[in-house]
Amino acid sequence: MASDGVFQSVCSLDCPDQCGLLVHKKNGKIVKVEGDPDHPVTQGNICNKVRKMAGRIYDPKRLKYPMRRVGKKGEGKFERISWEEAIQEITDNWKTLIKQAGPESILPYSFYGNMGRLNSEGMDRRFFNRLGASRLDQTICNSAGSEGYKYTMGGSIGTDPEDTVHTKLFIMWGINAASTNMHQVVLAQKARKNGAKIVVIDVHKNQTGRWADWYIPVLPGTDSALALGMMHILFAENMTDEAFLEDYTVGHKALREHVKQYDPATVSAITGVPVQDIYRLARMYGEASPAFIRIGNGPQHHDNGGMCIRTISCLPALTGQWLVRGGGAIKGNSHYLRFNKNALQRPDLRKDKKNRVINMNLLGQALLESNPPIRALYVYNSNPALVAPDSHKVRRGLMRDGVFTVVHDLFLTETAKYADIVLPAASSFENTDFYTSYWHHYIQKHNPVTQPYEESKSNMAVFKLLAEAMGFDEQAFKDNEEEMIRQAFDQTNNPNLEGITSDSFNEKLYIKADIKLPFQGELPTPSGKIELYSETMEKKGYPPLPTYAPLVKDSNLPFLFVPGPNHNFLNSTFSHNDVHIKLEKMPRLYMNKADASELGIENGDPVRIWNDRGECRLTVSVGDSVLPGVVVSQGLWADSPESGIKQLVNALTPDRIADMGGGATFFSGRVNVEKIADR
Repeated sequence: MASDGVFQSVCSLDCPDQCGLLVHKKNGKIVKVEGDPDHPVTQGNICNKVRKMAGRIYDPKRLKYPMRRVGKKGEGKFERISWEEAIQEITDNWKTLIKQAGPESILPYSFYGNMGRLNSEGMDRRFFNRLGASRLDQTICNSAGSEGYKYTMGGSIGTDPEDTVHTKLFIMWGINAASTNMHQVVLAQKARKNGAKIVVIDVHKNQTGRWADWYIPVLPGTDSALALGMMHILFAENMTDEAFLEDYTVGHKALREHVKQYDPATVSAITGVPVQDIYRLARMYGEASPAFIRIGNGPQHHDNGGMCIRTISCLPALTGQWLVRGGGAIKGNSHYLRFNKNALQRPDLRKDKKNRVINMNLLGQALLESNPPIRALYVYNSNPALVAPDSHKVRRGLMRDGVFTVVHDLFLTETAKYADIVLPAASSFENTDFYTSYWHHYIQKHNPVTQPYEESKSNMAVFKLLAEAMGFDEQAFKDNEEEMIRQAFDQTNNPNLEGITSDSFNEKLYIKADIKLPFQGELPTPSGKIELYSETMEKKGYPPLPTYAPLVKDSNLPFLFVPGPNHNFLNSTFSHNDVHIKLEKMPRLYMNKADASELGIENGDPVRIWNDRGECRLTVSVGDSVLPGVVVSQGLWADSPESGIKQLVNALTPDRIADMGGGATFFSGRVNVEKIADR
């Protein structure tokens, strides 16, 4: 590995853009990270988070060596130990637990803090399958919406984002794209120069809402009603593409009758969107072509989130936009990039196929109430003490006696402070891996550009050490990164990846899949068509047609609370870094001026926000960026010496499960707000 120069790299963050990067090294250290101008989609543009990544890699707070807890759980007091001691202590503990309580007493907890496929769902899956541990249902992010979208389209199938430069109407629905999908904004800007209009539908007038030509505020959890109101007008005013509906859909006649009940006056009362705006939006959508909907993560984080995305996903079919270049929708595009997951993850290594499955949104409940109990927890690529719903319950579970916890991370996170053993993680820049975007159509390989920091190790390296110490002698635990990449692209049965092998990356580190676009063949739905009426849903007990269902009213508290993302953090990533904290300034609560006036609250006042799960203390921002009855915060702020856990917004969020896919309901909680008299 050369000590100096400029090296191609890939952004590993859990972000749809998955940028191509150029990493500059001097004297063996990364000194600069910039965008790769040759990447076909991201074209050299990167966000501020990644631009400052070198500071994160060499942050003095980064973990340097393994540690053992010497204080109480949660205190964060540790002593240095060797890797040999750490691996021995972990595996000795697990061997004892397996004899006493069986392998299901051990639970892995992870998500996509690193989107590299080998280090997020490769050797780890092999290890825990062979161990026979409890299985984690990874549902915290997009599972509800993905299932809802699948009922309509058959899978994560969407428009090629590169084609959206031709779009004439963008609807950014429930996505703060300026902060979470910046290259979709770049593409929309190019289209805007050619006359495109941009509409943003959201609960908060965030950066994307302020950038739009028209911002439409909507009450949380009512997006499906708005989509149904649009359908009502499209059918009533003959703005539908009848030929497309006849040839490419099932259920359009039933849908036409069904949406008659969602007249604009009814929908306005549900959503808070004025009647005239519902007409204007529907007519804009019915008349524009190509018209494109970027469906965000926000709406699915409600009790009715799966049905919400299912409903919005029906709109492009009504106007035939799937046949127009730059039309259609994107919820995700991962269906096109399906590699051989069985070869990568080796589910055949699991002897007991009926091992229990634990929903990651219910971690607090699982740690406190599971029977038989969870006796060991292994956390990597995630920080559940900050990101999981009902965070106080999660932390009570982490404090429970008899839970042996290991955390593998770059920093001493909130979760790591509860650990018995802490392991230092290598950054993505130090690993070999491959990446598949869930937005654009490119697969990217990454070669390490720098040596591991101090004693840090990749997830893959640690699981191989654990496997050896557990006595697992299968070849699966001896495979190296190159061999696993080869296995992932062997026998994919995916026509979009035809001709792509591990050797393809020797010539170019990013390769576009050969996409067979929708309607060049059958969709992967039972009917092979877009299912406006879903018999599968009907058999499962769901309404077969798109339907609005109100949120669960879990209390009589006056405000719906939405803790959305901010611009300078990504979940808890960067929330511990001083530079990013300074850029974001402080955690704020956005409140409508009418509500604030009634409560005697003024802009800049400190406020207490609470419900029966917990409380936070934030600084209020008063204005018209949210509707009355709604309060919004942005970002997951790390615990700090000054505030303790008083800014832990997920302490307020419910751990109820959404209507589909086991999804989270972060945005369906209710709270009260009061001014703090003593600043």
